[in-house]
Amino acid sequence: MSNLVIVESPAKAKTIKKYLGNNFEVVASMGHVRDLPKSSFGIDFENGYEPKYIAIQGKSKLITQLKSLAKKSEKVYLATDPDREGEAISWHLAHILGLDMNECNRITFNEITKTGVTAGMMAPRTLDLNLVDAQQARRVLDRIVGYKISPFLWRKVKRGLSAGRVQSVVVRLIVDREREIAAHVCEEYWSVDAKLLAKSSRKTFSSKLHSKDGVKIEIQNKEQADKILADLDNADFTVKTLKKGMRKKSPAPPFITSTLQQEASKRLGFQSKRTMKAAQELYEGVDIDGLGAVGLITYMRTDSLRISNDAINEARTFISSAYGPAYLPSSPKYYKSKRNIQDAHEAIRPTMASLTPERVKANLTPDQYKLYKLIWERFIASQMANALLSTSSVDIEANGYIFKSSGYSVKFDGFTKLYEETRDAEDEDNYDLPELEEGEVLKVKELGGTQHFTQPPPRYTEASLIKALEENGIGRPSTYAPTITTVLSRDYIEREGKLLKPTSLGEVTTDLMCNEFPDIVNVEFTANMESSLDSIEEGKSQWQKVIDNFYKGFSKTLEKAEEDMDGTRVKLPVEESDVVCENCGRKMVIKTGKFGKFLACPGYPTCKNTKAIVHPTEGKCPKCGGTVLSKKSKRGKTYFGCENNPKCDFMTWDTPTKESCPKCGGTLFKRYGKDSKTYCAKDGCGFEK
Repeated sequence: MSNLVIVESPAKAKTIKKYLGNNFEVVASMGHVRDLPKSSFGIDFENGYEPKYIAIQGKSKLITQLKSLAKKSEKVYLATDPDREGEAISWHLAHILGLDMNECNRITFNEITKTGVTAGMMAPRTLDLNLVDAQQARRVLDRIVGYKISPFLWRKVKRGLSAGRVQSVVVRLIVDREREIAAHVCEEYWSVDAKLLAKSSRKTFSSKLHSKDGVKIEIQNKEQADKILADLDNADFTVKTLKKGMRKKSPAPPFITSTLQQEASKRLGFQSKRTMKAAQELYEGVDIDGLGAVGLITYMRTDSLRISNDAINEARTFISSAYGPAYLPSSPKYYKSKRNIQDAHEAIRPTMASLTPERVKANLTPDQYKLYKLIWERFIASQMANALLSTSSVDIEANGYIFKSSGYSVKFDGFTKLYEETRDAEDEDNYDLPELEEGEVLKVKELGGTQHFTQPPPRYTEASLIKALEENGIGRPSTYAPTITTVLSRDYIEREGKLLKPTSLGEVTTDLMCNEFPDIVNVEFTANMESSLDSIEEGKSQWQKVIDNFYKGFSKTLEKAEEDMDGTRVKLPVEESDVVCENCGRKMVIKTGKFGKFLACPGYPTCKNTKAIVHPTEGKCPKCGGTVLSKKSKRGKTYFGCENNPKCDFMTWDTPTKESCPKCGGTLFKRYGKDSKTYCAKDGCGFEK
């Protein structure tokens, strides 16, 4: 008889099987096997909010197979992911397979390598019911909010809407930001800047007006700026004080889930869903030449900065050999995690420091390679020596006015030789000032005033939204990507390039939620609920009591909302387009259907004309030379077709680029999918790069 190991995915099963050998059968449960029913509430409110789980539709055959394998096996190990969700999947499997809940049959792998798998197999434990209860509480909370408020929204706003304990807060954050932007009143202000030349240099440097007589100057209009410029006419610009120093710049810590998603968004342009998909694949295992299937990174859902001593020592050995002793600090670097984090897993790191991105590039998809390179470089850099910066700052006096300049130069690059964190905005000049002497009179090459206007706060990007969710304690690392995906798919928010903005539906729904369910869309309330779930996980609270405390207040709020809006229905604003209906001459309006937005004639039902929303691209059709349009399929996927359709039948999933073919001058297209090469689509050309 063999031993049975159950994991979630086939890729993970394949990698683990390699390390366990022939005495183990490793199979995948393909995620959850039981869940609450979709067709009914599935919670027994009269008996401690007991969930009524059923087998997930379509998994009967798999469950039968798992039961058969379990009966034939000497021992069954549950090896699902090492987090709340994974613990719950193992618990459901134990119920379905009739396993003893007191038996040590739960194993976890922080990394899918020989070392990680061996360590996990040597430390089986019983199921952690606190983890299971925390997941159950989250699932029940989300079911109560979703199944109680969603029908209310259907009746009062529009069918098909949904509410969620976390998603509704996310939409509110985006709506509130949009309204901040709309309410912003631009205020004028001015700056006075000088371009100066020192006797030791041929290159000018900038200096900004700061103060006069110890009082900081704020210039509100052109008249004030002109008066200052008049005072400075023919004035000597003299170096008053000069300060020099050295500053150490420390590397960023290794990634946790939220920082990985933020950096992948800023540096790679990845959406959070794309980041987590590639990270999951890297964790579960990839076939590497000479090594076979191996997990390349540690578990990717974590908020801890802890790193094992073995991993630190391996990184230090690599740094010393690859970069030399100067880049190796005298002692290892340790990073402190934030308070109230789940410290079950290490930070995200490569499983083997010696597996450089270039070593594994040939075996990875483009997304896997880019993300692995980011994780590998960030981790190795986190153990490298600090960079040393030579800093300088100078106060320059001119007719009683003080101008200030500062800058730095790199004396030792340290960790920046490999990696430097992406910053939203630099807070200091990145140049070195010339050699200056106190009392030196500088030559004025340029002096002038510049008009500015205060700017509203920017719209959220995925990166800045995830940062806001993390800072406010909303959701957990594993929830960011699916939550953002959900609110986009529900048409509460939409993308404008990399920016996120609310739709009219999102604004209307948020206003209703704020009026009738203020707690559900309250940031602090939602964060406190996350703390309650953490308390359940730590064994400090009983999950049924947490649910009961929530539901008592929630049910009264729902009852009041029904009374407040009895007989009332919210009217959604109609968004008019510039497209004229060719059948009746009316301007078509933008509507949202099952598969996204489309144009419809407002004359319905008299005129039933509808058409897809199209956007012109810079590409030209390789068949007829017409403009290539970006369109949406019925299932919401973007494709590209000729503006002359149906006369011209050109269509492709590949994205047109701005580049022209060097052979024939046609538009180059970037392939859809794993092969990201660009090519010319003109018949007979054959150009590709």
